Amino acid sequence: MELLEQILSNQNMNEAYLRVYKNKGASGVDGITVDELKEYLKENKDELRQRIRTRKYQPQAALRVEIPKENGKMSKLGIPTVVDRVVQQTIHQVLSPIFEKQFSEFSYGFRPKRSCEMAIIKSLEFLNDGHDWVVDIDLERFFDTVNHDKIMRIISNTIDDGDDISLIRKYLVSGVMAEGKYEETPVGTPQGGNLSPLLSNIMLNELDKELEKRGLRLVRYADDALIFVKSEKAANRVMESIVKFIEVKLGLIVNVEKSKISRPKELKFLGFGFYYDFTNKGYQVKPHPISVQKFQRKLRQLTKRNWSIPLDYRILKLKQVIFGWVNYFRIANMKTLTSRIDEKLRSRIRVIIWKQWKIPRKQIKSLIQLGIPEEEAKGLTFCRKGYRYIGLSKVVQRAISNKRLKQRGVPSALERYLKVHAVI
Repeated sequence: MELLEQILSNQNMNEAYLRVYKNKGASGVDGITVDELKEYLKENKDELRQRIRTRKYQPQAALRVEIPKENGKMSKLGIPTVVDRVVQQTIHQVLSPIFEKQFSEFSYGFRPKRSCEMAIIKSLEFLNDGHDWVVDIDLERFFDTVNHDKIMRIISNTIDDGDDISLIRKYLVSGVMAEGKYEETPVGTPQGGNLSPLLSNIMLNELDKELEKRGLRLVRYADDALIFVKSEKAANRVMESIVKFIEVKLGLIVNVEKSKISRPKELKFLGFGFYYDFTNKGYQVKPHPISVQKFQRKLRQLTKRNWSIPLDYRILKLKQVIFGWVNYFRIANMKTLTSRIDEKLRSRIRVIIWKQWKIPRKQIKSLIQLGIPEEEAKGLTFCRKGYRYIGLSKVVQRAISNKRLKQRGVPSALERYLKVHAVI
């Protein structure tokens, strides 16, 4: 069966629809939602296929949205319409297995059965093998700078089918709608489309192959690439030659300010930091301080005193955030860190409960019901101290004990960590 017919087959289109529906996401420029998608495809699927077969199908412009990055700058995303997401997904599902055979074993981003965790474990392996000088390559606005002709030429080396090539190129040049105005996309692939991750791996596989050809140790996750060598001299040599290869051969831009030669303790990779464990004589991983700050900021937002929501809902949101974060960093060493986070969280929850009691009479009564002598209860209630003092006071800690908070459903980062921690 020709590739295009595989892409347009009932089974492939149904799988693509289910994937898009499961991922939800916002509507594109036409306003059609994922909930309306099934009915739309039922009525228009045959016409859609015919337009693709005859090369008359024209993708709509992606909706440009900007989201804040950690460094305070904005990252541009392009949201295709839900129909275009389905078509992109059908292409992805057929082409991905073909290109997977070519991809490097040291590439971990947006690939089946591969993860950030595997990239971190491989990085540790290289560091502990003595390759502890790291060339950290940062590609500037990678998704915005991909050269269309270069990537189409790379794809054409594997896919000898004009219909597929034509369809992919249409997505590259379909443009974006930004604040109601259409903008052309002569370069780049919109970050946010279902096809973009595969296209990025196809493009950067050229870098992987070049590094492997030179016998270098690398770990790449999407456009984050680390190269591991044994000396500063080798690192400088590799940095110079690889920057030249990326800019001349691939036509991409290397961010010279962010690209650097690092020692392990200076690295931040996929949210992880590295440190040397003198007891076990080897490098280990922990959540990077920036990742910890971001997590703590999220917890503070969820435990704001002036956020008037039921405690059950607040606990549910905390559980989702805490479990997700701990699960992601489960291979890191962070027993002390999670214990400290729990202490702060419990203190803030105690203040929220105290505030819910509102008036002094209710506060005194509640403390007495929780086993606090009346004089102590009155002393704390009328002490005129701020909320921070209340949350840390021994009286409130006895009344709203750790055990009671656990019974109430307040999640513990430490408990979750001890449950899921994977020793590597």
